[in-house]
Amino acid sequence: MGVTRRQLLWAGAGAGAIGMLAACGGGKGGADEAAPSGATGQQPHPGGTLKVGALGKASAVTRDPHGTQANESDYLIISLIYDTLAIPGDKTNTAPRLAASWKPSDDLKTWRFTLADGATFHDGTPVTADDVVWSLKRLRNTPAGKSRLPGIQPEGITAEDAKTVVLVSDYANADLPLLTRLTTFVLKKDTKDDAIAGAPGTGPFKLDWYRDGNARLVRNDNWYGGKVLLDAVEVRLFESPQAMANALLAGQIDVASNAGAVAARTAEARKDVQIVRRPNDMAMPVVMRTADGPFADVRVREALKLAVDRDAMVKQALSGYGSVGNDILGTGDPAFAKDIPQRTRDLAKARQLLADAGFDTSKTYDLITTEDIAGLAESATLFATQLREAGVKINVVKQDSKVFWDSTWLKGTLYTTYWGTNDSVVFFASKTMLSDAGQNESGWNEPSFDEAYRKAMGTADAAERDKLLHQLQEIEFAKSGYLLWGMADGIDLAGAAVRDLPKLPGYGRVQLEKTWLAR
Repeated sequence: MGVTRRQLLWAGAGAGAIGMLAACGGGKGGADEAAPSGATGQQPHPGGTLKVGALGKASAVTRDPHGTQANESDYLIISLIYDTLAIPGDKTNTAPRLAASWKPSDDLKTWRFTLADGATFHDGTPVTADDVVWSLKRLRNTPAGKSRLPGIQPEGITAEDAKTVVLVSDYANADLPLLTRLTTFVLKKDTKDDAIAGAPGTGPFKLDWYRDGNARLVRNDNWYGGKVLLDAVEVRLFESPQAMANALLAGQIDVASNAGAVAARTAEARKDVQIVRRPNDMAMPVVMRTADGPFADVRVREALKLAVDRDAMVKQALSGYGSVGNDILGTGDPAFAKDIPQRTRDLAKARQLLADAGFDTSKTYDLITTEDIAGLAESATLFATQLREAGVKINVVKQDSKVFWDSTWLKGTLYTTYWGTNDSVVFFASKTMLSDAGQNESGWNEPSFDEAYRKAMGTADAAERDKLLHQLQEIEFAKSGYLLWGMADGIDLAGAAVRDLPKLPGYGRVQLEKTWLAR
């Protein structure tokens, strides 16, 4: 399925929408940054309709906030209509949204969330704890619900009073609020499935109309979160990045989400187009199955990690729009261990490790990939070429997206994947690396990693927890099934009038309440 499917399986969940709306980072040439508020001498002001292009397939549209969303267009629409309990913060991993505050019990297993004052649905009715409890239980009971709210059983979601939601974890979890940042979209209690499409939300924009993945949203003047500047947001579905970029260049839309490096180069000479670049926006690892098969030996996994020329991968597969990875997921986390030495290419050591492990270099091993996102299949081909220099023969197999997600993901021996969240170290640990993780992509079962995670989550002191998270990353670096060779930049195009696009990656980049249009 598409990128957004991974963003929602994340919990921040599955299909990481790599495109959406961007942080303001340096680009390559042209107007390389979203213009600041004062660039034209204007102050932020209300009014105007922002036209946003987002990728998707007309055959895969969905309206369910708790469903598996294959389209970036649908995810953007849902995120503007329905609020989550928390969102990514500027300086912290988790900041308040529909929940104004939260407090843990002494054992870090029970958390109480207090709802924001004045929060109402678009029809004017107040948001209550019962609405939140019903929504979270509905989310928890979806096919991907276990991974979206790990450690929280349906019976552990209750209302203490009209404004207090209680979440009880099976284990101590100092970062439990992080679970509420993504896809905890709140609907009115007892909304019928056949009425979900038109159900009122609590977000900064209200649905005006929706047609086949395209929608118009209008400002919610009663939003509890403060003043919304835009009159409306129109979301237009595009089935290819090129068509979307062309629409931006023709002035038909104001923002082209996830336009990619090729479109950025085309736009470099245009003075009326901003190239908005989000550094380190998407992880693009190769996954090696650790439970069984040819990559179960940790020496073989290390050999492959040493055989990769990471600089060449970034320059060629990502056209330089990215940065080198170090086999640890969660590079956007303030707790990311930057002091772990960067793994570099060492073909001699790689060959020796393969020999020590008795790895069969006479065989050819399939690497499964897709063309879901730009550069993914190209990275697989380059990876295969590089590994030949270490004596490992790789055959790249391009799979249809649906076949990949149904048959290869979570089950494959060697495959590419991608995460557009660039989330926290804890997020990836709990979602993809614990032995009982709902999305254990490599089949990893490492008791020392599980123990380090539980110990970190049971530690209330932030400084001490960071030390434990460092140990967690050391284990991941040394033993995991992830070969994270690089982080791709997110690249969006924006018209000259667009101001104050969101600066945060992941779910933070769809928060448009402060975006405005210069006159």
